[in-house]
Amino acid sequence: MDSLTQIVLGAAVGEAVLGRKVGNKAMLYGAIAGTIPDLDVLSSHFTDTTRALEMHRGFTHSIVFSVLFAPAFAWIVSRYESFKDIKAWSWLFFWAFVTHPILDAHTTWGTQLFWPLDLRLAFQNIFVIDPLYTLPFLVFLILAMLRKRTDPKRRRFNTIGLSISSAYLALTLLLKGIAFERFTEALEQQQIAYREMDTRPAPLNAVLWNANVETDDAFLLGDYSFFDTQPIRFVSYPKDHHLWNGLENNERVQRMIGISQGWYTLHEANDQLYFNDLRFGLMSLEEGSQDFVFKYEVSKNEEGEVVFTETRKDRGDAKALLGALWERVKGN
Repeated sequence: MDSLTQIVLGAAVGEAVLGRKVGNKAMLYGAIAGTIPDLDVLSSHFTDTTRALEMHRGFTHSIVFSVLFAPAFAWIVSRYESFKDIKAWSWLFFWAFVTHPILDAHTTWGTQLFWPLDLRLAFQNIFVIDPLYTLPFLVFLILAMLRKRTDPKRRRFNTIGLSISSAYLALTLLLKGIAFERFTEALEQQQIAYREMDTRPAPLNAVLWNANVETDDAFLLGDYSFFDTQPIRFVSYPKDHHLWNGLENNERVQRMIGISQGWYTLHEANDQLYFNDLRFGLMSLEEGSQDFVFKYEVSKNEEGEVVFTETRKDRGDAKALLGALWERVKGN
């Protein structure tokens, strides 16, 4: 999830664990702990794109990390805070650390919660930024923050915030199941034979859902809003995996394919080869667009190594997408 959401979650967890004893400091340290797992993004400054993508939401988003580092941070804090209970601080850091990847596991990218096992959990039932999840949570956290640590309403407000956010997360799982059924019915009605289907919410909401459908030589992309009145339409994107031209066995290429979990297409434009990760959708709702959110130029460096370079996004494109999404959410 986005940084604000993880800060709010960490602060709320910190309050639930230690708020009665240390007051707003529990929220402060919980908020800090809630951001620490995402420091793995710094790896992009020290390694290539492929390795950085593999490391993202890896070790720092695992139970192992939470268990090992919670006592270390607890010891540091207890050295200068008047509250010296290392065990209590350890519980705060552990729960703030571990709830971060548990929440991230519900997004499209997922997380390696059980690192070092090569298993990435990605339930894909909530977008990485969802105001309906974050804003009510934030409001009740602020209400709790304004109360004295001994005030019963403080704990009540924090519990309400945690309960509402958890209930909304559970609701998105239900909505995902319903959307999956709608996509399945559409494929059957249109007599489309397919291998596999992958569904996820569109940006910033849980009303509009996207589906990637794998066939023998193409991927079909479709969307469905709960306000739709017209049948679901699927747009075909050829896999074009033959464009690797012998590079498919390259070690770095194989790793990139693994990162995308096989949900990718290739296309050429102006003699440049592009790798498109389909799991995160398009920057445009125009039919046939190749402007994928995660799109990489494929090239070779001076040493002959295959290099993946993420294409830059234009802020204007993002603004246009938000407008188009709002219209699409309201139904077809």
